[in-house]
Amino acid sequence: MSQQMTTVTDVNNIDQLILRIIDTRRLKQLNLTETDIRLLCNRSREVFMSQPMLLELSAPVKICGDIHGQFTDLLRLFDYGGYPPASNYLFLGDYVDRGKQSIETMCLLLAYKIKYPENFFLLRGNHESAGINRIYGFYDECKRRYTIKLWRTFVDCYSCMPVSAIVDEKIFCCHGGLSPDLLNMNQIGQLARPCDVPDKGLLCDLLWSDPDPKIMGWSDNDRGVSVTFGADIVGKFVHRHKFDLICRAHQHRITVVNLTTRAL
Repeated sequence: MSQQMTTVTDVNNIDQLILRIIDTRRLKQLNLTETDIRLLCNRSREVFMSQPMLLELSAPVKICGDIHGQFTDLLRLFDYGGYPPASNYLFLGDYVDRGKQSIETMCLLLAYKIKYPENFFLLRGNHESAGINRIYGFYDECKRRYTIKLWRTFVDCYSCMPVSAIVDEKIFCCHGGLSPDLLNMNQIGQLARPCDVPDKGLLCDLLWSDPDPKIMGWSDNDRGVSVTFGADIVGKFVHRHKFDLICRAHQHRITVVNLTTRAL
């Protein structure tokens, strides 16, 4: 890593940092020191903690699913949809693991969160978890390119991310899905932070559960974690809370569209 890199120590210099991250597409190398990245994690953590666990947002907002370390795809998304603040964004989690540039992906997203805290929103996905990182690549990427200590700083950061959002009082958004423990929206807002993802319960389900158009009610999840839920559960949920639809990630898009259409 070049010794000529300038460490950004003041959040007011975030514009410079954003440009350096985006320039990775041209340079093929991330021009950030470990101190720069720690700054991003620590400052964005403060922003996450200043905002509720259940976000209440207004349209227009572009809602985006899993990125999984595909930094080039993230930039292509902004090329198409507009770079902040030209467009408002809500990302539904799973920023890391699997892809080769999880660090670049996280850094750019966190930088935009710091720069535009009221226009750019990041929910937590099931891969924003220490245990999952150790299996699917982000831990190894941090260890290879920087240090394990930096990975722990990332973990501390996303342990404070919100887990759900409601757009215009009509669209319920989360990474995974519904939970049999979710009776009212206040329960989400009362989830404590910072927190690890537990093996069961409300927080686990919001990040891990899946719809299943072949069942009614609740069932065990083939992932070995959380539950699956049928169209009847979706219908009852949107009716009870006066939502129009549920917007989630975690799976291929067509599953969500089919189930939501049937439920409505």
